[in-house]
Amino acid sequence: MALTALVLAAGEGTRMKSKHCKVVHEVLGKPLVWWSVRSAREAGADRVIVVVGNGADEVRAIFADDPSVEFVEQKERLGTGHAVRVVRDAIGAFQGPTVVLYGDTPLVRAETIRALVDHSKAGHYACTVLTMDPPDPTGYGRIVRDESGEIAAIVEHKDCTPEQLLITESNSGIYCFCGGRLTENVDKITNDNVQGEYYITDMLGIYKEMGEPVSAIKAPEYSELLGVNSRSQLAVATAVMQERINQRLMAEGVTMLSPSQVWVGPDVQVGRDTVLMPQTYLWGSTTIGEDCVIGPNTRLTNCRVGNGASVEETVGYDTTIDDECTVGPRAYLRPGTHLMPGAHVGTHVEIKNSTIGAGSKVPHLSYIGDTTMGSGVNIGAGSITCNYDGVFKHRTTIGNDVFVGSDTMMVAPVELGDGALVGASSCITSDVPAGAIALERSEQVVLKGAATKRMASLRDQKAAQLLKAQQAKQA
Repeated sequence: MALTALVLAAGEGTRMKSKHCKVVHEVLGKPLVWWSVRSAREAGADRVIVVVGNGADEVRAIFADDPSVEFVEQKERLGTGHAVRVVRDAIGAFQGPTVVLYGDTPLVRAETIRALVDHSKAGHYACTVLTMDPPDPTGYGRIVRDESGEIAAIVEHKDCTPEQLLITESNSGIYCFCGGRLTENVDKITNDNVQGEYYITDMLGIYKEMGEPVSAIKAPEYSELLGVNSRSQLAVATAVMQERINQRLMAEGVTMLSPSQVWVGPDVQVGRDTVLMPQTYLWGSTTIGEDCVIGPNTRLTNCRVGNGASVEETVGYDTTIDDECTVGPRAYLRPGTHLMPGAHVGTHVEIKNSTIGAGSKVPHLSYIGDTTMGSGVNIGAGSITCNYDGVFKHRTTIGNDVFVGSDTMMVAPVELGDGALVGASSCITSDVPAGAIALERSEQVVLKGAATKRMASLRDQKAAQLLKAQQAKQA
């Protein structure tokens, strides 16, 4: 039977103190609401409906490339029960099991949602509540069970008796409903409370009065159900997800010298026997091969790294780094960069939209942009490709086995043929044929004794200034 997931994400989140709505704030590079939708999908939800309100356009933009995610706008935000009613009115009757999740609860696992749904289906329950045992249940509604262990009521913290305050099992706010019975009865929720809002929690009491079967199961870890309402809670959620992902990677054969100092996004893949050094950040669709060393102080976004590569103190975006490449320290790889097998990009080097051929080296203090470089090339220190004329970008082509001396400017469009040699401190504005030497320099002028005379003149000027200042002070 099809599973429907309702992800409630209409709130503003005033405690975030932000111009953005709460659910677009990120955990490990992904918005809070993205995590909830992903868990719903992995739990087997055939239909995911996100309820938007405040910041609706921002939330919709997150899923712009996923047309399967549906949106219903809650224009008046009158509580969780009202949100469910708005969805019912927009899409018609709920079919099959229907889970209620939240866009600000990113840590709930797909396995936990599946267990909730399976339990609810097995017992044909009208409503099943997911509960938790937080170390401090203050503020949470308590789960009161009867003598048989079945759920009897959810009592809000402020309404608890002294005995009920001793109960640690608490309401997570996540439910699985029978879609048909929810459709028929959601209108029975009232707003007879201090806030004047409609709460989905009230459905449990409604069903109890109707004699409908209800149940509750406990999440294996209370941390799964931590909500995010402030920047501090965002940091806590990030730390939980960071540890979860890092533990999985280490179990799969990845080494981390200090796991608390490694941040890996949910879509990242890392091969066995790779070492992730401290202060490493791997975001987006990045994939790392086997036997690599990544970091320290490295951030890679949407990058592909082959086997046996070393990437140290590097920032990279949309870049491909093939097998056995070495990068850094302090390199910057911009979109469109492709380092072929065994290439080396060294200290204080920037590469943009360029292919660096197999075994080629750009060791230090250079910029290579919009360039196709062959194999076995050596680029001397301080060399750059001048690829931008102020309006258009132009390409530089460098053949195989080319040697470029230090402090060379290659003014694109220009081509250096195979085996060419360019003398240091040259400004190359014309093509260099294969096997040729290119040297462009102004004539060096030497004026003997001029430096000595100039320094003496400067010292005399300085002495005169000091004497004048001293005389002015005495006067």
